[in-house]
Amino acid sequence: MTFSVAIVGRPNVGKSTLFNRLVGRKLALVDDTPGVTRDRRVHAARLMDLAFDVIDTAGLEEGPEESLSARMRAQTEAAIAQADVALFVVDARTGLTQADTVFAGILRRTGKPVVLVANKAEARGAESGLYDAYSLGLGDPCPISAEHGLGMSDLRDAIVEALGGAIPGEEDPQAAEEAALTDVDVGEAADDADIAPYDDTRPLRIAIVGRPNAGKSTLINRYLGQDRLLTGPEAGITRDSISVDWEWHGRRIRMFDTAGLRRKARVQEKLEKLSVADALRAIRFAEIVVVVLDATQPFEKQDLQIADLVIREGRAPVIAFNKWDLIDDPQAALADLRERTDRLLPQARGIRAVPISGQTGYGLERLMREVGATDETWNRRISTGRLNRWLEGTVAQHPPPAVSGRRLKLKYMTQVKARPPGFVLSCSRPDAMPESYLRYLVNAMRKDFDLPGVPIRIHLRTGDNPFAGRARKG
Repeated sequence: MTFSVAIVGRPNVGKSTLFNRLVGRKLALVDDTPGVTRDRRVHAARLMDLAFDVIDTAGLEEGPEESLSARMRAQTEAAIAQADVALFVVDARTGLTQADTVFAGILRRTGKPVVLVANKAEARGAESGLYDAYSLGLGDPCPISAEHGLGMSDLRDAIVEALGGAIPGEEDPQAAEEAALTDVDVGEAADDADIAPYDDTRPLRIAIVGRPNAGKSTLINRYLGQDRLLTGPEAGITRDSISVDWEWHGRRIRMFDTAGLRRKARVQEKLEKLSVADALRAIRFAEIVVVVLDATQPFEKQDLQIADLVIREGRAPVIAFNKWDLIDDPQAALADLRERTDRLLPQARGIRAVPISGQTGYGLERLMREVGATDETWNRRISTGRLNRWLEGTVAQHPPPAVSGRRLKLKYMTQVKARPPGFVLSCSRPDAMPESYLRYLVNAMRKDFDLPGVPIRIHLRTGDNPFAGRARKG
């Protein structure tokens, strides 16, 4: 048996700090600025002998119906409805506010079990705020310090009591499997040279990246069929990298929504720097990265830098031209975009690009098919025999140049890894190999082995000389 716990409260009371404490990792962004969290985040958590799912939520704020605050509150209310018990966090250091009183009434009306949590109880003068919490009428407050891990045993007992005194059973196997998936070290997963033949049923990790207001969250909501992520006309709504799980034709997908990536020179505030760092971690963790471009303003400098970053990280990129419903002449626009894609991204020649509309759902099925095809290419392995037969024919057609009057000799080639495909080429003088000839080999490999749009790594090395170091006989 497993259960879910929603952490709720007004802004800046320490909800995300408590979330990170329960999951045992710094997943949620934490800053002194109120209102950092906007979307709800779900993750497997453990508190002593309790295993459960914990939901981090936005701070409860009041605002007009169509405002960003109101949409954030709707996400929090959805989390409360989803949870079995709510942890209502108040700040013992500053005491109660009018917002605490208002939202205590909202929680009472839901009928859900509530645990009143007085955070920052280690601070000087926190006793008065702790006593004030009794006036909310939600039972005895549980004093804790999420920052320092104090009071966690009391919080565990309060959760069990709110659930009726029954201690839930062992950790759910599926939750454990998903937690293990999340904890995979990206470098090891991506660089494993002994990957089994491609399995199109295994779970797939996809990151959605792009400039602010390109439509990333809207795209994910359309796939899920619900308003799971906060959206709106304002740029930069998403701050945390939020993962959501769903299935596509029976295949488990974990999709990461990320903050919009602006030019580095424009990223000045500490909070935005944290959001960008979180987005970069999502890229490194993912297998496929969908780069969302605004079809009405495509291929700005930042779009190209984002795509280049994905390729340099070794992830498998797919381009999605979003907002296709706003294009007047789709056929001409598509031809122009394909030409610009090949010209502006030569380092990923053949990259798959799909016109879509997250608003209407146009092209989303095709986008997932291209994601699956790109993942298969990213995992591809080529036998050593095929590689060396190909190398012999390619070199015969276009031999490497002579450097300082000496011809370079290419001796042997083998694939040492996949994800992305990586090869070792044995040659006579690796330090003298021109970059232009390496590009020729990479482009020929893309064409002859059907490796479009994914990074290809070729590492040069020289064969051991058995006579090196021996003195010449006079």
